[in-house]
Amino acid sequence: MDGKRDENTNWCQSVGGIVLKGNEVLLVRHTYGAGKGKLIIPGGYVKINETPQEALCREVLEETTVIAKPTRLVGVRFNLKDWYAVFLMDYIEGTPNSDNRENSEALFMDINEAIKSPDVPDLTRVILKGVIENKDNALENKPFVSREKHGEYSFYGI
Repeated sequence: MDGKRDENTNWCQSVGGIVLKGNEVLLVRHTYGAGKGKLIIPGGYVKINETPQEALCREVLEETTVIAKPTRLVGVRFNLKDWYAVFLMDYIEGTPNSDNRENSEALFMDINEAIKSPDVPDLTRVILKGVIENKDNALENKPFVSREKHGEYSFYGI
């Protein structure tokens, strides 16, 4: 983030994408905030007059230069101030490249290695484990509750 607040952004609506290419998942190394230095799934905020799916395609392309298409909703994280929707995405084309702003690295990593990596934070790990365990049925509908610096939240797999 460059410090400017975009007035065309819904700051309480955000999305993340699980882009799978074979057994690999697309991850970015975040450069700011609570996730600084961590490998997370790409995503970001929804703009006004933009659907969550449109926002996700735009964010993945901006952050990684990869083109991907959302195929289904796999989970939602809620807290008192906002929501975060996570979609499974089909890889279309492109080689991951960092945007050198919001992330310092963009890469495909074996999904089983990603869930074991100390560089992957808890929420991303839970989401990826759910994809592995329930690939055909989306995520199991059990809430994952966590307390972090920015407050308590619940993540529900669909």
